[in-house]
Amino acid sequence: MPGPPTDAQLDAAARRLGRALVKRGWQMASAESCTGGLVGHVITQVPKSSDHYLGGIVSYSNRAKEELLEVPNDLLARVGAVSAEVAKAMTAGALKRFEVAGLAVSVTGIAGPDGGTADKPVGLTYVAAALRDGRAIVERHAWPHDRDGNKRASALAALELATRLAGEE
Repeated sequence: MPGPPTDAQLDAAARRLGRALVKRGWQMASAESCTGGLVGHVITQVPKSSDHYLGGIVSYSNRAKEELLEVPNDLLARVGAVSAEVAKAMTAGALKRFEVAGLAVSVTGIAGPDGGTADKPVGLTYVAAALRDGRAIVERHAWPHDRDGNKRASALAALELATRLAGEE
């Protein structure tokens, strides 16, 4: 597997996403856990990103996911924060908080180097993207990098997934 994404790759993905959103007249929001705001950072490195990016919520703890994104406590208890279900719930919460957003993207995972288990190893990440009309996609990834590399790979996956859902080819 190749190394983690470069700054140039992250920048190019953010620019593609921005073009897709502007083309449709959409704005978006993000909900991040293991990436700690990296998705929002990469998007806002691009000039004029305020035309399409409203903001994001970094919900690193379960409590923050519950309070800021309204992820149900029973869902977190049942499947854990690192799950497809929680990633999807995080996008729903972001769409609720950012009422004019047409699209939301989320990331939840285990960046490492610690925190993994046999069922949920370090590098396991779920990214989700959802539209206000209810369409959503969730992807599961298992990154082999160090903490920084896993965060960068997760951010790139989120940007690419959001771009696909926005319809850019």
